[in-house]
Amino acid sequence: MENRLSAVGGKGLHLFLFWVTVILVVLVDQATKAAAIEVIADGSTVLIPGIINLVHVENTGAAFSIGEGGGVLFVLIALVFLVGSCSFVWREEDLPLGIVVSVALIAGGGLGNMIDRLMNGSVTDFLSTAFMNFPVFNVADMCVTVGVACAIIGYWIWDARQERKADSRDSDASHA
Repeated sequence: MENRLSAVGGKGLHLFLFWVTVILVVLVDQATKAAAIEVIADGSTVLIPGIINLVHVENTGAAFSIGEGGGVLFVLIALVFLVGSCSFVWREEDLPLGIVVSVALIAGGGLGNMIDRLMNGSVTDFLSTAFMNFPVFNVADMCVTVGVACAIIGYWIWDARQERKADSRDSDASHA
């Protein structure tokens, strides 16, 4: 019984960390979008010379403006990912906190952009690289990108550890 309670406590901690991260991402994303629109007003503004400029762009597509006009589909995808990622965090035993945070970054970024789509019909992008030709992006996009990269690496490491544990148990069982 005690082991079961500690598992629920661990799952509770994972869900708490997941939702705190999601909420923080959404708050920072929405605040930076509002601030950028306020600062930009007409045209672009240099944020860090030679590195980052502020440019107000309304994007009706996804990353790199792929699927322009597919707002309803992107809202549905964000909702499915949010529910699925929350379920994944709850379901998986011994999930490392790094993976929990990585998945929450993706979910929070998706939710931040989903809010834009529902409120404005498009996503507000405002960060433009001055040193290379790259699409304009926002904080939600950065969180999704970093979250995906970290989740892939974290899951790969976690899965390898899980396989080693299983191999070790199988080896111990065959020697007994």
